[in-house]
Amino acid sequence: MWSREFFGVDSYHLIQWFLVYSILGWMVESVYMSLCNRRLTNRGFVKGPVCPIYGFGALGVYFILRPFDGHYIVLYFMGALMATSFEFMVAKFMRYFFGAVWWDYQDKPFNYQGVVCLESTLAWGLYTILLFGFLQRMVEHLVEMYS
Repeated sequence: MWSREFFGVDSYHLIQWFLVYSILGWMVESVYMSLCNRRLTNRGFVKGPVCPIYGFGALGVYFILRPFDGHYIVLYFMGALMATSFEFMVAKFMRYFFGAVWWDYQDKPFNYQGVVCLESTLAWGLYTILLFGFLQRMVEHLVEMYS
């Protein structure tokens, strides 16, 4: 079977990790928004339980910050900065190509243009710590469980 490597990872694993992170992101965001809205809320915008922004974001942060693995203060701040920047760029892209953004932080304190806010920035740093602390190992293990 033909397999190409990116960042030292074969394409099969890269695609599987992307799908797992996209599904996990959808799950976390849908549960969080369901609790906030006090009703079931589907935060996906494609068919199925997938939010690709989480797949791209998690893998981007993982591969770029991998040299800092174990340096949790650096990971926290760099992860928060990178994920917030990515969220802002995706919002600009979506607004340009689709005329809308699928999230709105206008009601959050310390928001910028309603597409990034301090609360999310702080959460991205925490998610980065979780990613390097155990989540990536869990995702790798999960992907190895099926062919």
